Amino acid sequence: MAQQRFMRRGVTRIYWLQGVAAEAKIPTRAELSAPNATDLTEAVSDVDGWSLTNEAIETPDMASTFSSSIPGNDKADNSSITFYEDQLSDTIETLLPKGVKGFVVFLRKGDIPGSNSMDTFPVQVASRTAQYNAGNEAAKFQAIFSIASPPALDAPVPQPAASLAKASN
Repeated sequence: MAQQRFMRRGVTRIYWLQGVAAEAKIPTRAELSAPNATDLTEAVSDVDGWSLTNEAIETPDMASTFSSSIPGNDKADNSSITFYEDQLSDTIETLLPKGVKGFVVFLRKGDIPGSNSMDTFPVQVASRTAQYNAGNEAAKFQAIFSIASPPALDAPVPQPAASLAKASN
């Protein structure tokens, strides 16, 4: 099977959404736009976590020496985003104070309408701290997020508003 492989840097988009109306946590194109959405992509230095794991339940029995298991609870890993600090603006710091609730959205393959590559994480900012160093690197701060409920994974990236209008005519 031939694949078109890619590097996430320069392709993946990361958004902060203040709200998502759908119970399924799948944002509309309007919700992926201002004033509800802020594109964080250009300020992101590093991303960590943002995945689910399963805590398997061991189910050994007396009939075998093999210890089988069944799926258990799903759990979200600790997740964070490290941002570059802006010396003249505190836009992102103001957007992400400790305790604020919202949604972090990843368009993993970029903004490709219809691609099943949108992940939406309902979150609360657990902490936000500056990272100090005396080395030769840009100033950064890290926001750590608690994932509040199951994310919507592999959802289709919504069509642009112009495409929706043409389709309804």
